[in-house]
Amino acid sequence: MPELPDVTVYVECVAAKVLGRRIERLRIASPFVVRSVDPPIYETEGKTVRDVRRIGKRIAIGLDEDLWIVIHLMIAGRFRWLKPGAKIPGRLGLAAFDFENGTLVLTEAGTQKRASITLVRGEDALAEIDRGGIEPLEVDEGAFAERLTSENHTLKRSLTDPRLFSGIGNAYSDEILHRARLSPVKLTSRLTTEEISRLFSATREVLVEWTDRLRQEAGGEFPAKVTAFHEDMAVHGKYGKPCPVCGTPVQRIRYASNETNYCARCQTDGKLLADRAMSRLLKQDWPRSIDDL
Repeated sequence: MPELPDVTVYVECVAAKVLGRRIERLRIASPFVVRSVDPPIYETEGKTVRDVRRIGKRIAIGLDEDLWIVIHLMIAGRFRWLKPGAKIPGRLGLAAFDFENGTLVLTEAGTQKRASITLVRGEDALAEIDRGGIEPLEVDEGAFAERLTSENHTLKRSLTDPRLFSGIGNAYSDEILHRARLSPVKLTSRLTTEEISRLFSATREVLVEWTDRLRQEAGGEFPAKVTAFHEDMAVHGKYGKPCPVCGTPVQRIRYASNETNYCARCQTDGKLLADRAMSRLLKQDWPRSIDDL
């Protein structure tokens, strides 16, 4: 799922293409993509784009009369910028917003159609969509620490909780925790002041670095390939590959459709974290440390 760096680049590109432009026509190829009925979705036609912003992992496009188009790309939703009036791609196309200078097309790969378009009116209605997490790049260390320790959860859960932090998901939380040299399962109540400071710095560094990297790769256009797995990431999606810091094979914890990647040497003092599937299967044979493995 696109996270803060990816969505930020998308917002910048959408703004560059359509800010100040009028939606001449809206075409909906898949009616299931629209998740609201009031205001009617076609009320967007004839309205001019006045603002484009990020709300968590969503993209909000502000129009005349305080209307807001809120788009959640979910896992496989993507934008394409095509020539004016271009045909919506048959199998992948969900919707198209026609402007005088081009067509903004929303597509989604795969069989599970989870991307969504919601139309709301007013800042209050827009605020209801926001899950309430603080913006990690807009707060100081004190506010970060206060929010982090407001609930006692594992670091992985806290960083990816949209009620606590805005825009951080599975991929960048792995990278942040590796940069901070902290275990993904360490409880927030057991963090020292120095560890919180490390985590704060790592969060800012990772998000800024990847936003800049993705912005440069896109070159002012919509990202051609939006993925949670990047070759230059340190641990996310790198199970079994050497940690770029110490060379130890990256480990993982799998749960449901997600997994947490970490370096046992850099983050857990050499301890292997229990994988819900493999550790239960192997029981006493489950290796306790990276050296045992």
